[in-house]
Formats: sequence, structure tokens, C-alpha cells
Amino acid sequence: MLDVAADPSIWKTLSIPVVAGFVGWSTNWLAVWMTFHPIEFVGIRPYLGWQGIIPSKARRMAGLAVQSILSKLISQREIIEVLDPRKLAAQVVESFDPLLEPWVDELMHEHYPVLWDNLPVFVRRQVYARVRAELPRRVDALMQDIALNIDHLLDLKPMVEDHLERNKALLNRIFLECGAREFRFLVRSGWWFGALFGVIQALQWHFFPVWWTLPLAGLIVGYATNWIALNLIFRPLEPVKIGPVTVQGLFLKRQKQVSEAFCRIVIEEIVTLPRLIDAMLNGTYKERSRALLRRHVKPLVDHVVGGLGGVTKLAVQTALGPSGFAQIKESVANKAQAEAQLPFEDRDFLRDRGAEMQQVIQSRMEKLPPAEFQDLLRPCFQEDELKLILVGAALGAAAGFMQLILIFAA
Repeated sequence: MLDVAADPSIWKTLSIPVVAGFVGWSTNWLAVWMTFHPIEFVGIRPYLGWQGIIPSKARRMAGLAVQSILSKLISQREIIEVLDPRKLAAQVVESFDPLLEPWVDELMHEHYPVLWDNLPVFVRRQVYARVRAELPRRVDALMQDIALNIDHLLDLKPMVEDHLERNKALLNRIFLECGAREFRFLVRSGWWFGALFGVIQALQWHFFPVWWTLPLAGLIVGYATNWIALNLIFRPLEPVKIGPVTVQGLFLKRQKQVSEAFCRIVIEEIVTLPRLIDAMLNGTYKERSRALLRRHVKPLVDHVVGGLGGVTKLAVQTALGPSGFAQIKESVANKAQAEAQLPFEDRDFLRDRGAEMQQVIQSRMEKLPPAEFQDLLRPCFQEDELKLILVGAALGAAAGFMQLILIFAA
């Protein structure tokens, strides 16, 4: 036994499983790292350098995610229904109510300061009251109109694409939080699968010690550990009973937890109410949205003036004239557009509406068949899995050469 232990060739052979385990672990770790990092391209474009697979395809992945969400989980019309137009209208009215009088004063001082300052106090109060009384009806009608025409006013795809293209780290976080356990498994399993292959390689080397088998085995270990780990994450799709054990892809077994993480990030940080409003007023269909807003807001001026007393009404109409009415209507519409986000800065309201929408989307995601659930996330980077596996194979071959030179040639 002492003679065997003193034989250097034995220790060199026994090092093979250790090196193979390290190769499996390191290549899998690198595969995960290269999936997410670096966030921006490092190197010389187009081919000499690298950018994380997910950040490099941020826009495309965002587009695929939106398509999956709208086709499998919730439509744009349902989003508005869940947010509840009546609650949205009530929030707008409640937020604007304390600001109505300062806004009316600001508007009139901008266009007709002399007229406004010379109106009796009771007339100005009458104007405030008319605006306050009419606003709920106008806002409610606007919200109902938005709900009926949402597909012609909102385009979620470019909204999400633009946001995630500017915030690639957020896109990374979606995958990292949803697949945290799976990525840890991918890295750790590399050691055990690599060491297992290394035992086989050590036996082969003991009986057939030919130099080229070390780089070849390293290539096989780097390739196989990545390939096996990736497939264990997503395969089998459906639960399979093997004796007393039920086997299913690790990612698919955690459908409920993954659904919660995915929906929470999407609702809290991507498809938020302020971004939906911004997308309507400044996105693909901004002209339609702005025209709809003006159509509902401008009649407010006619209603307010029309409700004034006879002599006062005549005096105001005469002082303003047709052009004056047009100017004030335009200013009211511009003010409404500029302040459209204001009611939705209330964190409690956003949390309440967001929780409602998350509950709906999450419950549907949890019930998706495994194949459809997998399709929400995996296809975004599936085409580059082979690239990562081949990188692992190349690094494994390089490690085999290093092992040959540093250990067995010594």
C-alpha cells in the first residue's frame, strides 16, 4: 500500500476527477455569468468581444415577453378592466379637487387677468363650483371611453421594449429572481457531473494513457455538464413517475414561485399605471389619445360659462369672444395632458391597483400547462444555449491541455 501511495502516477491519475469536477463547475459558472454579463458590449464590434446574452437581446426578449403575456395571460382590455375605470376616475377627481381653484385662477390670469380680477367674488366661486360639479362626469366618461378603445390608444409592446432596453439590469433581474434556484443548481451540478465523468476518465487513463484523451475528455466534460444541467432544469416537461420518485424539470416544478416573482416585477416596475398613461399620451397612438382627452375636457369650459347667471354670462361671453373661448379650451386641454400623471403618484393607490392586477395575472400563470409556462421565459435565450455549451466545451478542452502539460508532462 505504501508503494502504491508513493507512486506519483497514481496521484496524477486520481487528480483527474478533481480537475474534471473543477472544469464542470467553472464552465457552468461561466455559462451563467455570460448569460447576464457584461450588461453592455465589451470589445471591438461586431465579433471581437462579448455582451451578456440577455442584455444583448433586451428589446427582442421584451417583445417576446409582451406577446406571451398578452396571448396567454391578459389582454390590454382586461388590464383596464382590472384596474377599474371607475376607481381610476375617482382617483383623478380626488387628486385634482384641491388644485381646481388655483388652476382656474392661473388659467384666467394667463389669458384674461383684468376680467377675472374684476369679477365679483361670488361669480368666481360659482365658476369653481361649476368646475367641481362637472369634473366627475367628464372624467368618468373619459375613463369609460378609454376602456372601450384601449386597443387603439395603447401599444404595450414598444412601451416595454423601450423600458427594458434602457434598463437591461432590470431584465437581468427578472431572470435571476425567477430562476435563482435553477442557476445555483446549474453551477453546483457542474462539479458533481464533472467529477463523475472524471472517474470514468481516470479509469480510461489508467488502462489507456494516451495524451490526446485528456483534452478530448475535457471537451466532453465541458460540453456534457452544461447540456445535462440545462436539460434537467427544463426536462421533462410533465411529471414522470420513476418508482417512488416523481421527476420533472426543476424550473417547471417551481411554477407557483416563479409566477409570483415574474408577475411582481412586471407589475411593480414595468407595466405600471404611470407608464401606461405615458404610453398612451406619448407612444404609438399618442395623437388618438390626446384627441380623446381634448374631446372630453374642452366641453368643460362651455358647461361652466353656460351655467353662469344671465348678465354675468353675457358679460363673460362678450369679453372672451369666440377666439377667447378657443384659447381657454386649448389651455384647459394642455393642462389636463400635462397633469395626467399626477393622480397616479399616490403610492397607496398604485399598490392597491397593482396588487389586483398581479393577483389576476399570477393566478393565470400558475395554471398554465408546463409547455406554455416554459415558453414564457425559455425561448428568449434558448437559441444561444448551444453557444454557451460550446464555450464550455472549448474551455474544457483547454483545461485538459493544461492538465496534460502541468501534471502529466511534469
